[in-house]
Amino acid sequence: MRDLAKILLPIDFSERSAGVARYARSLAAHFGSELTILHVLTPLQYEYGALEIGGSMLSELYRSRSEQAARELEGFLADELPGPEVRRIVLEGDPAAKIVELAHRAPDQTVIIMPTHGYGPFRRFILGSNTAKVLHDADCPVWTGVHLEEAPALASIPFRNILCAVDLGPQSSKTLCWAARLAQEFGSRLHLVHATGPSPDAGEGGDDPAVSWQAAVRKSAGEELFRLQKFVGMEADSSVEAGEAAKVICSTAGRVDADLLVIGRGSAAGVFGRLRTNAYAIIRESPCPVVSV
Repeated sequence: MRDLAKILLPIDFSERSAGVARYARSLAAHFGSELTILHVLTPLQYEYGALEIGGSMLSELYRSRSEQAARELEGFLADELPGPEVRRIVLEGDPAAKIVELAHRAPDQTVIIMPTHGYGPFRRFILGSNTAKVLHDADCPVWTGVHLEEAPALASIPFRNILCAVDLGPQSSKTLCWAARLAQEFGSRLHLVHATGPSPDAGEGGDDPAVSWQAAVRKSAGEELFRLQKFVGMEADSSVEAGEAAKVICSTAGRVDADLLVIGRGSAAGVFGRLRTNAYAIIRESPCPVVSV
């Protein structure tokens, strides 16, 4: 896939970073991708704030810290990630901004891979601020999730089932095309889901308007899902379900035993247009890694 020609891996030298790096390495090995490992130093002014530090002292602190970061980056999984195909870069600035800036040099070829950066037993309910900013600002796909830390052995990431969630907005064909190409690459079974949102409340007496509404919406959505499949030229098991987007999509991912969930985040309206309330929730609660296209 041309979309995976370059993989950008931001790290902070934590154990989580090591796990995600192994996951990224497996993908890079399969696709022959150029893997760039990036560490971003936060400017000293952010850390010391209004403290009065002389210019020469600040310069010395920065030089020492930069040299230390360069040494750590050079030694980061050096035995597991050898060779010239792995680039290692240290930058200074706002981490999210630098990640996006580097990715945007080739947005049609780059995928950013990063964890959600949650901690402890509640990690699935936490989305790190840098990850959130990257999801909001990046034009390229962002591959994320707490599950990236639990990386399998090299070149053995299973993609038996790929679930693609669409809102039937203008970006849906792009999202499904990306999922379909990945499914074809790995010989995966492709699943397609659309959440219609909660049904309206039933009225008093007569026909139940909720049932009529849901039947009409399901019929229309089913027809659109069929049209999308014809457009990408690949069949998929499809379903239309009523309910909140995050709950429906994550429940479906569990039911079909998805190894990867692909969602869209570029439409200006619709289910995924409300990025903070839906895409973030999907990423936090998904039982598998999520690619936001």
